[in-house]
This record gives sequence, C-alpha cells and structure tokens, in this order.
Amino acid sequence: MTAKPPLIAPSILASDFARLGEEARAVEAAGADWLHVDVMDGHFVPNITIGPDVVKALRPLVSIPFDVHLMIAPVDPYVEAFRAAGADLISVHPEAGPHLDRTLKLIRSTGAKAGVVFNPSTPPETIQWMMDDVDLILVMSINPGFGGQTFMHSQLAKIERLRKMIDATGRDIPLEVDGGVTPETARLCVAAGATALVAGTAVFKGGPSAYADNIRALRGG
Repeated sequence: MTAKPPLIAPSILASDFARLGEEARAVEAAGADWLHVDVMDGHFVPNITIGPDVVKALRPLVSIPFDVHLMIAPVDPYVEAFRAAGADLISVHPEAGPHLDRTLKLIRSTGAKAGVVFNPSTPPETIQWMMDDVDLILVMSINPGFGGQTFMHSQLAKIERLRKMIDATGRDIPLEVDGGVTPETARLCVAAGATALVAGTAVFKGGPSAYADNIRALRGG
C-alpha cells in the first residue's frame, strides 16, 4: 500500500517578514496544509520571534489551520492568548513547565488541539502515560531556536518508536517532523512513520512562484 502524502506545514520563520501576510497567502495558494508558527522567547530557546498579535493579524488572511509551536517557558500563561489569536494546534515542550499533562488539558480546554514537542534529547516515553491527551506529536530533527540547520538522522529511530506508540492507541494522531526537512530527508521521515512535515527554507526558497513546486517536491510528487 502506498503511503499517504504527508501534510506540509510551511514555517513562516523562513518567510520574508516584511511581506508576512502575502507570504502566508502564497503558501496557502501553493497547497500548504497548515501554517507553522514558531514562537520563541529568547529564554527557552536562543532566539526571539513573534507573539500573539502577529498570529492575530495573519489569521483573517488564510483559512488553513495555524500550527503554533510554543518554544517559551513558562508556557501555561500564554496558551489562552495564542488560542484567542487564532491558533488551531498548540504544541509545547515537556521541559517548558512542571506538569505536561496539565498543560495539555489546558490547551484542549480552549478548543485547540494539544501537541507535544520532542527535542533531540527528549525520550518518547515522556508521553507514555498520557497518550489520550495528545492530539499531535512533533519531533525536532534539529535543536530548536534557528532555521537552516542540518537534519539529525538520529531522530529517525525516535520517529519509528513514536509511530508504534501512536498506532497502539488506535487514534489518528499526526506525527510531525521539524528541522532540516528537504525532499530527500522528507522521504526518510515518511518512511519512518511521519505524517506531517514542517519546512522553512525548503518551501520559501526561490520566491512565491516556486512555492507550489517546492511543496510538491516535499510530498514526493
């Protein structure tokens, strides 16, 4: 059986920030499934990006789901603000607060879907006893903080392990990979069990006229 093409979530971190609204519209028109929003606080990760107001400004411009990755600590005080701004999926790191299960329940209570993000060193077993509260799993195949890094092949085994954990639940939980995703590494991720891919440079290189072809290449087309 042929694997279903992965969902593609372009990361606006790699877009032209001076034309952010136009870039969001362009990747939606090019066939993106989700819009990935990297939120960094300069504390949990060594970079600072955007806050809820930018998400709120972009939300009316596109109709695809907003996949918001919160790289901030503490994370709980900001969940409701990002949901109110238009986040459909909100993903957090286990290391960003003392009680991951409580954070996931908080996200779900807002009506958003709750995701868990695995840094390269975070073991899959972190969510072993709370799979019922997880709606999305995101594996970082780089160390979070900056775009343009090289894919870490060590994370393929983690993707395979998480795929088995998801399958055991019988639930359709997207398994997403972020970091160094190219058409070549995308194939490896999908073969390991990934069903969604975050891509920055690989989508936005070449300008808007290239976005559709870039997305198609990541899907394996």
